[in-house]
Amino acid sequence: MSAGWVAGATRARAMAAARAGPRAARELAAAPSLSEALRVLANTVYRRGLDPTAGPAQAQRAVAGALLWQLRVLAGWQPRPGAAVLRLLASGFEIANTRDRLRSLSGAPQPPPHRLGALATAWPRLSRATSPTGVRAVLAASEWGDPGSAAPAALLTGMRLSAAARTAAQVPVAARWAAGEAALVLAREVHLTGHRLTGTAQRDAVRLLGTAAVRAPAFTEFRARLPASARWALEGAEEPMDLWRAEARWWPSVERDAVSMLARAGFDMSPVVGAAAVLGADVWRVRAALECAAHDGRALEAFDELLG
Repeated sequence: MSAGWVAGATRARAMAAARAGPRAARELAAAPSLSEALRVLANTVYRRGLDPTAGPAQAQRAVAGALLWQLRVLAGWQPRPGAAVLRLLASGFEIANTRDRLRSLSGAPQPPPHRLGALATAWPRLSRATSPTGVRAVLAASEWGDPGSAAPAALLTGMRLSAAARTAAQVPVAARWAAGEAALVLAREVHLTGHRLTGTAQRDAVRLLGTAAVRAPAFTEFRARLPASARWALEGAEEPMDLWRAEARWWPSVERDAVSMLARAGFDMSPVVGAAAVLGADVWRVRAALECAAHDGRALEAFDELLG
């Protein structure tokens, strides 16, 4: 045990305890309007950067930005290995920035990128890429690896599978989550949208899910061939059109594991990983609640079903 881990784990538990939680999210979802939900949200940890007149997409982005800020603060309290773990767990923000960069290169206006600070892996260089081919070149020269194609879908799928594979290898307590996420990514990209894995995406998928599952020609065979470490993520998804339900269940399952991590005694990586996960799950729930409020509460039943 080091002083750095003690400080980092203590801070992680405190930040996790301050999250909004399911009850507050349900209150947001039941709000009669989005503006009323934002008024309630202004009294939570998500008030940072929140515009009370924002539309749904802008409000949801502000909530995500608040999570990124929390993770950056938390990383500052960690010893070097803890900061590296949080950089991996925050990979989704760099992927989102890259997605927006690719869209802007095609002429579509995009919001300002998330400010990653020390949680960036290759973003400063990715932000300067002037074409999808340039994005691929930056990825290939970084920890992300070469996705094997400059097609936007292949670039983003490659990043998602790279993040999952590196998380499984470097953060053992999160390996189950990473395998489940990889199964969902592959199910959507290959068996729903019909894309083909290329480059390191193929390699990373095999590492996480096994050759038999990755080469499965149909969704039912894919599900059957998945290792137990990943099969849980597709429970109840009998066909590709059911994937949205499976994707929605991924976060609650991760959150249950993470809460258990936080409850254990000790000062090491586990409470830091657990805190990052419960904060991420909280943001997922709050964003869903805001979407519900934007529909004047008409989607409340769907919200309740989403949360199980």
